[in-house]
Amino acid sequence: MASWKSCFWTVFVLCLLGNISGLDNGLALTPPMGWLAWERFRCNTDCKNDPDNCISDRLFRTMTDILVNEGYAAVGYEYINVDDCWPERERDARGRLVPDRERFPYGMKSLSDYVHSKGLKFGIYEDYGNFTCAGYPGVVGHLAGDAATFAAWDVDYVKLDGCYALPADMDHGYPAFGRELNLTGRQMVYSCSWPVYQIYAGIQPNFTSIIEHCNLWRNFDDIQDSWASVESIIDYYGNHQDVIVPNAGPGHWNDPDMLIIGNFGLSYEQSKTQFAIWAILAAPLLMSVDLRTIRPEYKAILQNRKIIEVDQDPLGIQGRRIYKHRGIEIWSRPIVPIQGQHYSYAVAFLNRRTDGTPSDVAVTLRELGLNNPAGYRLEDLYEDVDYGVLSPQTKIKVKVNPSGVVILRADAQPSFAYNAIPSRTTYSPLNDIFRLTKK
Repeated sequence: MASWKSCFWTVFVLCLLGNISGLDNGLALTPPMGWLAWERFRCNTDCKNDPDNCISDRLFRTMTDILVNEGYAAVGYEYINVDDCWPERERDARGRLVPDRERFPYGMKSLSDYVHSKGLKFGIYEDYGNFTCAGYPGVVGHLAGDAATFAAWDVDYVKLDGCYALPADMDHGYPAFGRELNLTGRQMVYSCSWPVYQIYAGIQPNFTSIIEHCNLWRNFDDIQDSWASVESIIDYYGNHQDVIVPNAGPGHWNDPDMLIIGNFGLSYEQSKTQFAIWAILAAPLLMSVDLRTIRPEYKAILQNRKIIEVDQDPLGIQGRRIYKHRGIEIWSRPIVPIQGQHYSYAVAFLNRRTDGTPSDVAVTLRELGLNNPAGYRLEDLYEDVDYGVLSPQTKIKVKVNPSGVVILRADAQPSFAYNAIPSRTTYSPLNDIFRLTKK
């Protein structure tokens, strides 16, 4: 998906954000994309009675093949991530982690090599505690050794959970493990559960430190396979956006948790909503679904290139809820291209009503904060309809299905008043479109 345009914008953003530093590993300049086992397959270790669905070498090699053969890798999904329940219950005599000998008979290095042979990247799970959430060995007392083990296995992504740990210790523990990962000399994306455990414990997270040491982090509940769970996450991110949004950017992302599209709990409309809102949130796109049995319409959502492009926008500005009234919400995210002081935007209209009929929402572009006098080229990213160039005075009307979404892309058009290459300005979208919220 890389192009000269994306490279240009990445360089531009890094210059623009030169005084903001994330984890010093050069990774995750856009939100990570891939496949993660946990939500769909949990801690199923019964390979005797359920060999097709247990946490095993076989499962991850199968998903690796599907990611490549069925087009997921081609649109940007690149990580194959093992979650909890992969090791033996005890470390070996030298204190090293050991993959379950029956479920991973060839070892983790072999699995990692297989993933890499397909052009993908390999991720693994551990916990900053005495045990993982499912009771397997944690990293406490083994930080350097486990980091070295992961490097020896050519791991590309490490998720560090926080069960069986004291939240007050995390301000030291998560940075300490991150430093050990860096000291191995191997670049590994570092996913932290640090803030969510502290929030539950009534501790105010130190996001300055979290941004410095982690590539992404969890703020809220684990996602479950239900619309109620997705709604609760959407509400959390909207209600706490003033604290959450400023922390996101290239190399460091808020993580609202996995995509559950294609499982059992979401309707088609609700699935479209999760994908659109996750893109507005600049969220990591980590699918947790059985890719062997996913229905074509859900696969099409997950492979929607235009919405993925919004999620992967190189500016890395997380979107916000700018309107909320009587079950209708509008979410907006600044994206490239920039024309002078005018950002382009992705705008999502969300219908939270359940009264059984689509809702009409009518608004001018100017009322959305889109003020570029040269106008915006407007496109519906699900319906694949190009509405042409519209002026800020144009009133648009969208029809949004119950629990559904309409997501539009509004590309700012060039004007003779502005240079083709954007210059750095003092303009901030946080002081323009993002101050329109109606409770």
